[in-house]
Amino acid sequence: MATNGSFTMIRAGAAALAATLVLGAVAPATARDQTGAIIGGLAAGVVGGVVGGALVNGANQPPPPPPEYRPRRVLVEEPETVVVRERRGPICHYERRKEWLGDGEFTYRRVEVCE
Repeated sequence: MATNGSFTMIRAGAAALAATLVLGAVAPATARDQTGAIIGGLAAGVVGGVVGGALVNGANQPPPPPPEYRPRRVLVEEPETVVVRERRGPICHYERRKEWLGDGEFTYRRVEVCE
């Protein structure tokens, strides 16, 4: 099995071979014909970019190993003590109650009710 660096060099070699084949397929340029020079310069730029990119990418260092595992600190809280107080005395409140004055007459009166 190949390592990452040698695989990059194999890719760069394959790219250079492909570029050489492309350059060989181009017809030779004459003195009056400028098209061959333009295509040759373009191909040389592409090959240079591919090879330069392969060299730059091959120079990268492998990533550092992940940090070692450290367990997190756990904070355990103790439950709070709950104090239940007993009633001191009765709880009282006021209510409005209907008080009849006669057969059809009534009034409302406030009455204190204690539980």
